[in-house]
Amino acid sequence: MVDRAVSAPRQTAPMSTRERPIDRGRRLATGDRLRIGHELRVARRIAGKSVHVVGSAAGMSGAQVARIERAALPTVSVDQLARLGAVVGLDVRVRAFPGPDPTLDAGQTALLKRLQARLATNLGFRTEVPLPISGDQRAWDAVIDRLRGITPVLPVEAESRFVDGQAQTRRISLKLRDSGLEFVLLVVADTRANRQVLNGAASTLLADFPVPARRALAALRAGDHPGGSAIVLL
Repeated sequence: MVDRAVSAPRQTAPMSTRERPIDRGRRLATGDRLRIGHELRVARRIAGKSVHVVGSAAGMSGAQVARIERAALPTVSVDQLARLGAVVGLDVRVRAFPGPDPTLDAGQTALLKRLQARLATNLGFRTEVPLPISGDQRAWDAVIDRLRGITPVLPVEAESRFVDGQAQTRRISLKLRDSGLEFVLLVVADTRANRQVLNGAASTLLADFPVPARRALAALRAGDHPGGSAIVLL
């Protein structure tokens, strides 16, 4: 289903500047502490209980409860929040949601350079292109434009480590849906481990990436759109 294609690197466009992951994490944590603290306080007052009564039942002091409700305890744990919630009639749960894409690592950057070297010289090639949605911090690893064919634009995702085919392609599918695009080029580093994952998931991936790698690369080398989504090993 996938083919090997190796070539010399070329220069890519400069990367865009986005919020650092550590700063985003701190900002989200502060917002979550404020929200859950308020919800715990409201539930406690509805139950008619003091911070000391709730704290005693949850195995902590009343002063700790008051600080958690004010979001003044940065080190509050999930265990503490869950215990407090249980005492006042709330189930505190933690879930992870898709956030902004991380900046490109060295492996991804090298992959994109190898891909760009395979393209027709008249094509546009931009890296880290944000999705056209206000407030959405996700970005395509690259976008090829000025293509001939069904659409002039083709987003690109580069994966230096292909670990979970289902999870990684689901993330790409969501970005396609949210950006209003239909086709994508997935470029994967040509390693033994990645080939094993791709081969194991070949039957599942074929429906979403039906264009053979050689055909996709030949089209891009000629300046044409591949005509659908494809996975290429480089």
